[in-house]
Amino acid sequence: MTRIITLASGLLAIATMAAAEDVAPSAVSFADGGAILASLSGMPGDPANGAVVMVDRTKGNCIACHQVTAINADFPGNVGPSLDGAGDRWDESQLRGIVSNAKMTFPDTVMPSFYKNSGYIRPGAAFTGKAPEGDLPPLLTAQEVEDVVAYLATLK
Repeated sequence: MTRIITLASGLLAIATMAAAEDVAPSAVSFADGGAILASLSGMPGDPANGAVVMVDRTKGNCIACHQVTAINADFPGNVGPSLDGAGDRWDESQLRGIVSNAKMTFPDTVMPSFYKNSGYIRPGAAFTGKAPEGDLPPLLTAQEVEDVVAYLATLK
């Protein structure tokens, strides 16, 4: 009987993961102040993977502009504010909004929108003229946004 319950619990977990669908970048709903109230992936973020995404030059590359003492980068950026204490300054819904599209919270920011695929020009030969508006993938996946948010929430 225990094996059946364990198997059923495992199948339910797999079904729940499979049922979770990413919110499309064009369908993201921002609350007042730019917060995104619900997970973009339907899954909780993984803070360990969030730290990896933040230093990956092909992904978030957050440390190019921001200092994060816990990451201990050789050459942290100083364009954006330090992210130390980000988990105290903003809640997860606010962090999700900032990572997804910081312009919804800070209209004059130079921070790129990491979960957006239309309404701006993606620089670089790899993208220019390669796809019509809205057909390029966002810089981060929905789950990568959730992972970065989970990591930032640990910075207290």
